[in-house]
Amino acid sequence: MTDAIPPAAPPDALTVALAAARAADAKQGRDITVLDVGEILSIVAYFVVLEAPNRRLVRTLVDEIENAVKADTGQTPVRTEGAREQQWVLLDYGDVVVHVFLDEIRRFYEIERLYRDAPTVAWETGAA
Repeated sequence: MTDAIPPAAPPDALTVALAAARAADAKQGRDITVLDVGEILSIVAYFVVLEAPNRRLVRTLVDEIENAVKADTGQTPVRTEGAREQQWVLLDYGDVVVHVFLDEIRRFYEIERLYRDAPTVAWETGAA
C-alpha cells in the first residue's frame, strides 16, 4: 500500500493579492492599492487596484501579474475581462480581483471612492 500525498492547500487570498501588487510594482505599475473588501463584499476578500499611463503597459502589467501569481501561488485567473481593450483589465482570482486601469479610466471610475470604507493593506514596495 502506498501513501497518498494530499493535495497542496490553495494559497490564501492575501498571498495572491500581495503577489499581484509586487508583480505590478516590479513592472512600473502606478498607485498600487490593496483593499480589504471582505467585510463589504462577501464574495471577494481583496481588490488590487493599479494604473498605467498607456495601453502597452496595461498589457505588460497584466502579463506580469498573471505570470508572478502563477509562479508564487500556482493560481491562474478564473476569468479575465477587458484584455482586448486594455483600458480596464479585470483579473478574477476568486477571492482576489485585480483591476489594471489605464490612468484616465481609473480617474473616471474612481473605484476606490466606492470602497472608501475598506481598509488598505500595507505591502512592501520593491519586494520580490
